[in-house]
This record gives sequence, structure tokens and C-alpha cells, in this order.
Amino acid sequence: MAPLFRTLFGLSLGWAISRLFGILGHFRGTSLATRRTFLRNAALGASGAVLTLIGGGTVALLWPNKTGAFGRELSVSAADVPGPMEPPFLNTQGKFFLVHNEQGLMALYTKCPHLGCTVPWVGPADNPHAFQCPCHGSMYDYNGERTGGPAPRPMDLMKVTVDGDTILVDTGAIMERTGYSPDQAVSFQA
Repeated sequence: MAPLFRTLFGLSLGWAISRLFGILGHFRGTSLATRRTFLRNAALGASGAVLTLIGGGTVALLWPNKTGAFGRELSVSAADVPGPMEPPFLNTQGKFFLVHNEQGLMALYTKCPHLGCTVPWVGPADNPHAFQCPCHGSMYDYNGERTGGPAPRPMDLMKVTVDGDTILVDTGAIMERTGYSPDQAVSFQA
């Protein structure tokens, strides 16, 4: 029943609109549009609609989606903070290692500065190659300083703030560095 109603309604509406244009054409003295003009405008309108949809889809595709925790400030409980020179705490959502050296805490970005591979922790803190990139062989010590391989610089840092027993790591504030200095670590007393 519904398809029949839609068909009759469409025919009636089309007839009413054509009668309206016919009446308006009499007032102008000529018809509003020739067949050629109508087809040209219909083709241009359809092309414009398709291009608008493609453009909107492209913008939606290229617009960044922040769906995870990365890019925001994350809190780390004091229970998760490693002791001085102990294996680092890995936060997979924030993509950082929290290391605790003699000077304090640092959050090392897990992305290798060479080509962006994920750098895992492989050894004890006294190992000069504690972090090793499995893809291209870049090596870093406990402080994230480059000890070998093709990487151009040390591992990048994220901003760390200590507020009592809460440690905040801003994963949106990633800083490049040229080497390690003690002022890069934020003091922390467990």
C-alpha cells in the first residue's frame, strides 16, 4: 500500500509543480527553461552534489580522532613508580616508559627517533643498551640516551609533574632533546 501511495503522491506533486512552472512561464512570455538548460543544470547539480560528498568524506577522513589516552595528561599511581634504577614502568595507553634514576622521574616516549618503531625495554638498568629498537638496532641506556645504532638523538621525553603521590605525565607534550642532563628528571620521594 505504501509504494502505491508514494507513487501517486509523486505523480501528483510532479503534476502540480509542472502546472506551477507553466503558469509562471506565461507571465514571463516564454518558458522558464529549455530542455537543454534543464539538463545542463541537472548535470551540474549532480556533479556538485557528488563533489561535495567526496570533499566532506575526505575532510572527515583526514580529521584527527583522539580516541585513546595518548595525547592527554595521564596519572600514574605511586605504587606503579619503579624504585631507583629498577626496570621502568610501561604505560601502553600513554606510550611511555616511566624511569626512576638517581635524579628523579622521566617519561621516555616509546617511539624510536630514527623511524618511529616501538622501542622495548630489554635489560637491567646498568646495561648500556637497556632499550633496543628491534627493527634497526638503535640502542639507548636507562636515561634514554643513545648508545648505538642509526638513531639521530636520544629518546624523546614527555612532561612529568609530581603532585604528592600522584604523578602526571602529559603525553601531548613530547620534547626532543640532544642529550641527558640531570634537570630533565623530576624529583620524586616514595
